[in-house]
Amino acid sequence: MYVAEYLNFVAGMYRLGKNKEQRVEEMIQLTGLTPERKKRIGELSKGYRQRVGIAQALIHNPDILILDEPTSGLDPNQIAEIRNLIQSVAKEKCVLLSTHIMQEVEAICHRILLISKGKILADQPTAHIRTSSHTLVVETNVPVDESFFTALEGVQSVVAQRPTHWLIECREGYDLREDIFNKAVDSGVKILSLQKKEKPLEEVFRELTQS
Repeated sequence: MYVAEYLNFVAGMYRLGKNKEQRVEEMIQLTGLTPERKKRIGELSKGYRQRVGIAQALIHNPDILILDEPTSGLDPNQIAEIRNLIQSVAKEKCVLLSTHIMQEVEAICHRILLISKGKILADQPTAHIRTSSHTLVVETNVPVDESFFTALEGVQSVVAQRPTHWLIECREGYDLREDIFNKAVDSGVKILSLQKKEKPLEEVFRELTQS
C-alpha cells in the first residue's frame, strides 16, 4: 500500500469519520512523511517505515504510545530523526519505550525501569539513577594516604592512581566533594582538582543485573 493510502485505511479502522482525512494529513506532517507520501511502504527506507509505524500508532490520538526498539537497525541520521520525533510526541503523551540501547534511554527518557528476568531492579528518574552512585577524581598538591579519604562517611572504595591522584567511589546518596575540600583545608592540603564522574547507564545496568 502507499503511505497515505495505508494511513487512510488505519483511520477507517478507528472510525474517525469526517476527521479521517484531516488526521491523516496531520500525521504525515508530524512524522515528516510528506516527501514520501505517494510511495509504496515497501519502497521506503527503514527510517521512513518506522515513521509510518509511529504515524499509524498515533492516528487515533491515544493517551499512551508504546514503542519497542524504535531505532533498531537505523543509521545515525535516522536515529537522530526518530529520537526528535519521539521527544516531540512525548510533550503531549505518555511514551513507553522498550530498548536495550542505553544511549537511547539517556537521550530520550525521563524515567527508567531496569528489568532483568522479569523483575524490576530500578524505577527512578533518569537523572537520579545516573547520579545515585558516582566516583570523585581527586588530585592533591602533596601525597596523602588512603586513610585521608576512608575516614569520611559515605566512602565506598578508594583507589590510588598515584600518591597525589585518587578515585573515590561514593555510596548512594552521598556527595563528598564538600567534605573532602573541608578536610583538605583543615589538614593543610591543597586540592588541585576535584571532579565528579557519573557512572554510565550501561555500567549501572551491568552492576544491577549481575548482582
